Amino acid sequence: MMDVVMRDNHQRSRHELRVDGDLAGVVDYRVGAGQVDLVHTEVDASFAGRGLGTTLVEFALRDARARGLKVVPSCPFVSVVIARKPEEFLDLVPEERRGEFGLG
Repeated sequence: MMDVVMRDNHQRSRHELRVDGDLAGVVDYRVGAGQVDLVHTEVDASFAGRGLGTTLVEFALRDARARGLKVVPSCPFVSVVIARKPEEFLDLVPEERRGEFGLG
């Protein structure tokens, strides 16, 4: 069984996902006035195909909600995750910007 740990690394402006202590994936972000821009998601190839990217993006989205921040999904994969679960995440994206990212 994998030991999966996620955390927000404020100093590096990214959410990190570790598997058994090894860095497996990151979501880089920029925080602005009342919003967080999720700019890039990357999962190491050795961990591909396990759904870890989705798990990490969902963690980042829930963190934004907990912090009271709107989300700018500049990373195309973040938009895909939001589109898969609009009832949970679409409200995080400012309504006037949703069209930019192909969201409802």
